[in-house]
Amino acid sequence: MTIAVVGGAGYIGAHVVRLLAARGEQVVVVDDLSTGRADRVAGVPLTVVDVAGRGAEDALTDLFIDARVRAVVHLAGAPDVPLVTEDVAPAPVNPYGETKLVGEWLGRAAARAWRLRFLALRYFNVAGTGWPELADTHALNLVPMVLERLDRGLPPQVFGADYATPDGTCVRDFVHVLDLADAHLAALDHLDRDERTDDVLNVGTGVGASVRQVLAEVARTTGCDQPAEVLPRRPGDPPALVASTERFTAATGWRAQRGLREIVESAARARA
Repeated sequence: MTIAVVGGAGYIGAHVVRLLAARGEQVVVVDDLSTGRADRVAGVPLTVVDVAGRGAEDALTDLFIDARVRAVVHLAGAPDVPLVTEDVAPAPVNPYGETKLVGEWLGRAAARAWRLRFLALRYFNVAGTGWPELADTHALNLVPMVLERLDRGLPPQVFGADYATPDGTCVRDFVHVLDLADAHLAALDHLDRDERTDDVLNVGTGVGASVRQVLAEVARTTGCDQPAEVLPRRPGDPPALVASTERFTAATGWRAQRGLREIVESAARARA
């Protein structure tokens, strides 16, 4: 039987695909390659399709029947409290967050209607890389943004330095992408069990790092200690977001094995 990874040619998805293949699973990848890259999953069957586009239902039905797909990992595609448990009422502040919440609703509804096994993972700030060729190539998150600016000879940017945090900058829970990929494997194994309780679980480290702490780690790793450019706050950025991961650990036994140092070092090596 086969596992389909939707968005499997992307940054996170490619790590999940590689770990699944390493433990002997049969894997197929579905990706529209809008941000993903086929070379990340070379040797793995790839179906190029926009899952929201015309003809996607027929294409996916044929693929799932032909490949005998038994499970799907869907990767295509923040509350204002410091420690985030699964019980915190979701209140998205932007369309991206809204789509994630709607995805949970749809998954839960499909599970009820068609007697599927469903688990949504809420993960936090993903960074680092397991292999240089799978590195995040889009400067959309803090670590790659800082490294990209330093590569261009520009100072890193800090959006707000007057928050009610120890050093005035935002605090986030940074999880290594390889730990996150391993969490997806643990989630698949969990779904094989008959006794399950939650259908939404957090994935993070449970430890926060401020923007200035990330910059200090980047400076230590790269030897480039360029003073940051402090800019006004961005709308919708809460002071601190750290995952409460006790439920996921209790359900699966998974724990993050890597910290901020490993995240920054792996990301920097991939750009060298």
